Amino acid sequence: MPIMNHFYLKNKDFGALSQQEYLLTNGIGGYASGTLSGANTRRYHGLLIAAFQPPVKRMVLVSKVEESIFRAGDTGIDLSANQYPGLVHPQGYQYLEHFTRRPVPKWDYRSGACQLRKSIFMVAGANTTVLKYENTGKYDYTLSLRPLLVYRDYHSLFHQDSQFDFYLEQKDNCLKVYAKYGAAPLFLSFSKGAFIEDRNWYYNFQLPRERERGLDDQEDAYQLGKIECALPPGESLYLTFSTQEPVAKTDVLAAEKLPDAREARPADAITNFFEDLSWVADQFLVFRQSTNGSSIIAGYHWFTDWGRDTMIAMRGLCVTLKKPELAQSIIRSFLQYLDGGLLPNNFPDGGEKPGYNSMDATLWLFVVLWEYQQKFKDQVFIEEVFASLTTILDALKKGTRYQINMTDEGLLYGGEAGIQLTWMDAKVDGQVITPRLGCPVEINALWYNALMIYSRFAQDLKKEATPTRRLAEKTKESFNRYFWNEQESCLYDVVIPNEYADPAIRPNQIYALSLPFLLLTKGRAKQVMGVIDKQLLTPYGLRSLTPKDPQFVGTYTGNRWLRDHAYHQGTVWTFLMGEYLLAYRYLHGDGTQTQTYIKKLLAPLITHFYEEDGLYALSEIFDGATPHSGKGCIQQAWSVGMLLRGLEGLKNVCK
Repeated sequence: MPIMNHFYLKNKDFGALSQQEYLLTNGIGGYASGTLSGANTRRYHGLLIAAFQPPVKRMVLVSKVEESIFRAGDTGIDLSANQYPGLVHPQGYQYLEHFTRRPVPKWDYRSGACQLRKSIFMVAGANTTVLKYENTGKYDYTLSLRPLLVYRDYHSLFHQDSQFDFYLEQKDNCLKVYAKYGAAPLFLSFSKGAFIEDRNWYYNFQLPRERERGLDDQEDAYQLGKIECALPPGESLYLTFSTQEPVAKTDVLAAEKLPDAREARPADAITNFFEDLSWVADQFLVFRQSTNGSSIIAGYHWFTDWGRDTMIAMRGLCVTLKKPELAQSIIRSFLQYLDGGLLPNNFPDGGEKPGYNSMDATLWLFVVLWEYQQKFKDQVFIEEVFASLTTILDALKKGTRYQINMTDEGLLYGGEAGIQLTWMDAKVDGQVITPRLGCPVEINALWYNALMIYSRFAQDLKKEATPTRRLAEKTKESFNRYFWNEQESCLYDVVIPNEYADPAIRPNQIYALSLPFLLLTKGRAKQVMGVIDKQLLTPYGLRSLTPKDPQFVGTYTGNRWLRDHAYHQGTVWTFLMGEYLLAYRYLHGDGTQTQTYIKKLLAPLITHFYEEDGLYALSEIFDGATPHSGKGCIQQAWSVGMLLRGLEGLKNVCK
């Protein structure tokens, strides 16, 4: 499937252009994001969302820039757009001719004789965003830029308040701005032109994506003044926003040439899905200040780094893409916080102690290490972490927090009231929506794999492996005895041996087919796959619950209570497509028939990646009933990572 790298915008509908979003990241948790129309539609949109304690403590500092061009004797042309109550003003999207996403977002505007190209890039490792404005036409004009500033946590909204006086210091072409007393400064520099102070509040920007989520949807922003510059044909103006003065004053021409900002490729280059997935993978890779190492952001716009998501995502982002040093750094970062046999599930924004409410994050570590060792043959690193693996297994067998322990049957049990421990972890007002107390099916598939992987590592390191291997055999036998649902020819979702079995048909059973060490005979595996194909598979991923279940919720929408109740009760999860591909390849091989099937299956998801919602992005979730548009985060690490992992070795499928 050939993919061109730009959009010719014949349809200049404001609603359609506002649905399409771009995302840039800086490698320390900060980002810039907005829509093709120029209007912000989320509280998470802005030109500079800075991470003050990488990759967390994110603050929105620059909302957007209002842009206009003037020629002698005319009234001017406004190129920006905003949505207000009952009104879109101005309507600069009407002048947008085409948009290019790779390597950096570019907008080409034309009005009569006037042409303007705008591009945006971020400086790697710095909370710095640069906008470039270039006169690509044949006539002179004056460019007027009015930056709109805010100062808030990225989860909140900004409104007029007397405490925000936006104190200003100017030296040459650099402004130093304090939103209020004690605020971190923002540095604003421009390569040419003059700054004219002209203070105003802008009121009641409408943010329709927030309204869809049942949240407050209006915001204000502050204008300090405007930058005006005569711009002859072929000349450019650079506008830089930064939290660091030296970076703000850096030669932007040099910064623009950095690999993070540009690539040596034509704008209309033909690429393929696997290559472009690999390209956007770097958006999730960040430096974590607290560990002085690497980590993975779970998703944009609102997630930080999570243990479970990191371990799953790095299978594709690090191992498939052959980044062993990065994988080592991430694993070392998380092992610093190993406690009671558990890896942290999350590092909170405020710097609080990590949470450990995850049964599976630690078990995924074994899978990552196995795939790492299979690819890189790095016995030295395996020996480095082996003691930690021993600590983990000992803790889980003896019992650790949240009643996580091994049963007499060799299965892994966990759970207590009010605590969510698996990836189906939605919780609203203290209520866990899918508690899954007992022995969850994917946890025990992972548990078996952890035991097998440990025994293989122990054997390679010439350590005692027999007891662990025997335990793995016991676990496999118990898994087949207690999880097999004869009536439905698939696997129970949660069991308590000899007491309870949950017959809900969920995608968690896919892991019995997709993980490195398989638990089922091929005959049973094919039966499980048949149920998944008929009841859970969609072109965008797997449903979290069969539509036949009375608890099924087909649409993910509304306020937090409604959304979280739908989150794992039928909503489609994109990252599970990667596991499905691994399972399918195990059952059918990698021949021509398999590749033809996968290519057809992924066609709607590939279209989504390039053209819908986040451009060059894979959404977190889709509606379970009629999946067609992305929901949740526009760019999710394990969605990208697991597609890479599932497609590894099948790159021709994506051409």
